[in-house]
Amino acid sequence: MTISPVAQIAQLRELPVDALKQRWRELFGSEPGPFNRRTLEDRLAYRLQELRFGGLSAQTLKRLEAMGQELDGGKSDVRKVRSDRVPQPGTRLVREWKGVEHTVTVLHDGFDYQGQPYKSLSPIAKRITGTSWNGLVFFGLKSGDRPHDDMCEPAF
Repeated sequence: MTISPVAQIAQLRELPVDALKQRWRELFGSEPGPFNRRTLEDRLAYRLQELRFGGLSAQTLKRLEAMGQELDGGKSDVRKVRSDRVPQPGTRLVREWKGVEHTVTVLHDGFDYQGQPYKSLSPIAKRITGTSWNGLVFFGLKSGDRPHDDMCEPAF
């Protein structure tokens, strides 16, 4: 009797990371990349379903490739940039720092803070705090160490 994909996927959460990597080798026939546990679980779960129910059709793969070409012009370095952390243009990020509320507007090609354009959030965070900060962390868009200030909770 073979174990259903659903049961196999449920078992992934119980496996130690070394066992997940071994399972990767079995299912993909290659070494896993430097993935964290969550990514290993997600990709293994997808692969188990793909093997059982089939993957994407050739037509779908071709369509996805064409869409990617439209978005990045075939530039693989652009394709590797993650943009899922940055909100949609028009979004306002509100952050309180030492009792002062700071508002940043997300633009199509960067950010606006106090009427000045910026390419990233990090220089804005530095301008506000006077020290270097990862802008995504400072504005609560990425987990990480937060500034040690009683008044620093994001106001969004």
